[in-house]
Amino acid sequence: MDFAGLLVFSTALFIGAASPGPGVAAIVARVLGRGTAGAVAFTAGVAVGDVVWLTFAVVGLAALAHTFHEVFVVIKWVGIAYLLMIAWKLWTAPVVVREIEANTVFEHPAKLFLGGLAITMGNPKVMVFYLALLPTLLDLSRVTVLGYAELVGATLAVLAAVFGAYIVLALRARRLFTTPKAIKALNRMTGTAMAGAAAAIAAR
Repeated sequence: MDFAGLLVFSTALFIGAASPGPGVAAIVARVLGRGTAGAVAFTAGVAVGDVVWLTFAVVGLAALAHTFHEVFVVIKWVGIAYLLMIAWKLWTAPVVVREIEANTVFEHPAKLFLGGLAITMGNPKVMVFYLALLPTLLDLSRVTVLGYAELVGATLAVLAAVFGAYIVLALRARRLFTTPKAIKALNRMTGTAMAGAAAAIAAR
């Protein structure tokens, strides 16, 4: 794939990914409420969801979302349920002040990964970008195996940069909350953000 085409794609993806949406809201809310524990697995799931949609577009399966509409509706609601579950846990979490560490309840990385994946697969914003806009940015009929690998690499690199920046900012913001009252407010704020992300997905 030529460098110019890859650059156009990467730029468009950067703008799209950096624009706050349900995925970014979920990542930020999770870091604010729980710190970096599990953030890598959760964020990886969100990013891999992008790669899945990219793959659908590249191999010409843009109609898949319509053909298997019911399947994607189920995936969408699984993601919504996951966000609401996290929102409830954050809203009702006990307030414990300790070196501003996040809620340390263990969550299996696979569960976090699948939660992030479900959010992306059910997010209309991501669907629109890859299934509608990608064909206008690139000639998908001329994408080779190497070109596809370059697109995947560019996608993961851009998302790692964008999501990494949001995680760092969220982690710094969390350190401002040092009292029980502030932590309780933070938990409820992030819980509300999670619920809001779920509502944003459900409304589309």
